[in-house]
Parts: sequence; structure tokens; C-alpha cells
Amino acid sequence: MPLQNRVTPEGEIIATAARGTMMGNRGGCLHRPDKTLGRRRWVTRQWICCELQFRGRHRVVMTPGQYTELFFLDEATALAAGHRPCFECRRADALAFASLWAQAEGRTGRVTAEHMDRILHDERLGPGGTKRVYQWRVGDLPAGSIVRLDGQPHLVTGRELRLWTPEGYLGAVRVDPDTVVEVLTPPSIVALFRLELQPRLHPTAVASTQT
Repeated sequence: MPLQNRVTPEGEIIATAARGTMMGNRGGCLHRPDKTLGRRRWVTRQWICCELQFRGRHRVVMTPGQYTELFFLDEATALAAGHRPCFECRRADALAFASLWAQAEGRTGRVTAEHMDRILHDERLGPGGTKRVYQWRVGDLPAGSIVRLDGQPHLVTGRELRLWTPEGYLGAVRVDPDTVVEVLTPPSIVALFRLELQPRLHPTAVASTQT
């Protein structure tokens, strides 16, 4: 049976046999000794997105008392769920992310991880721990954003949307740019996409377009 450790763009943690291309955590241990999840879905505001491999380190997934390893289809998925790049295993990416964040706020230099975590925590969680979303015209959203259309998550790839699944993205569909959708990606991260932040995407994100 697959473990419940795969994150969707909605921020939910599901069990699926599909493999992710990135991993991360939410600041601590979410699992029980039997490798099932308890009730909580985060420990601290430090929700990060990491490399699958780093300096030859090897972890036994869901070791008792250790942080819970979470996995993502790709970085766009992690960002939509409200995770940010890790400052250890993805230091260059994290520093660039923090610099763009400062630029988006009209500041120089870089913002701190604590600053980003505080804002992202407010942007990703609604009442009762539900996913916080907001509405936007799809034609005004930058590529890399993930939205909810007809109740399902879709990746914005320019003029097209691609349905998200745990295995990858399905064929592209064209949507009227005036269509108003619910945006899953936190607004602070969408602002970074507007500044040309380019998230890592699963190979299926560039598959041939369906007509």
C-alpha cells in the first residue's frame, strides 16, 4: 500500500503509487509509528520544497519521530500548495526566490525565510485549515500558476490549461481568457511568476496540445 505522503496543488496529502519529482516537509513529524498520518497536516510555518537527492544522504521514509517526507509531482505543485524552496539543498534557488520576493515588494536585497513563511501561511490556509483560494481572470495569470476549474486543478501554460493528476498533466485545453477561475497558487508566488520565476515542471506539462 502506498504511503499517504503525496501533496496535491490543493495542499492535501494523499496516498498514491505515482512518483514525485521533488520532496519537502512541513516542519516536523505528521506520522505515527505505523507510518500513517495523524490529524495534523503541518507542524511549523516552514513548508519547504527540496531535492530528491542531496549530498548522498539517505532517509528511511516516515522514520518514527523524524520529519515527514512529502512528495510533489513538480515544483509548480509544491508552490501551489504553499511550499517554498529549501535554503539548504536548494540554496541558489531559495536565494533567487527571496530576491524576487523583495523585488515584488519594492525592496532591495532579499527577504528572510521567516518573512516569506509568515505571509505564505496566511495565504495558503483558510478557516479551519482549508485551502485559501481567490478568484482571477485566467487570461491575466502567468504561466506556472495552478487554478481550480470545474472543481479540478489545472496548470496555466500560457493560453492553455492542463489538468493536474498525480501521474502528470493531461492534454492542454483552451479556455476563454475572460473566464474567472479560483487560483490555488498563493498570490505572493503568482507575483514572482510575473517577475519571470520559472518553476520546475513535470515533463507532461509540455506534451502535445489536444484540439
